[in-house]
Amino acid sequence: MLNFNFINDRPIYIQLVEQLEFYIVSGKIPPGSKLPSVRDLALAAKVNPNTMQRALTELEDLRLIYTERTTGKYVTNDEKLITKYRKKFANAKVKIYFNDMEKLGFNTKSALDYLKSKGGIK
Repeated sequence: MLNFNFINDRPIYIQLVEQLEFYIVSGKIPPGSKLPSVRDLALAAKVNPNTMQRALTELEDLRLIYTERTTGKYVTNDEKLITKYRKKFANAKVKIYFNDMEKLGFNTKSALDYLKSKGGIK
């Protein structure tokens, strides 16, 4: 089952979009898989079904999911699109890392060297 966590600083539907997008790009919701119903997703997230529908509409606009009229909503099979969004998430994480390291007094090179030494990156 999917876990949803919210913070109060941003609209819930945006956080739903981001979390569902993450589940898709990370493979927790695999390409081509059928999504639970709007009502079931809303129950899992403890949000109003209208809020969940708004988030799903946004994911459809991003082409990460699509609707089959009679059978429900599905995750895209477009691996290139999923990879594009995965890279977007990775870039955001890298940016956070380097910003945090800068606050600790590391420049870009020393932050990268530190990452290499601790992460086994060569």
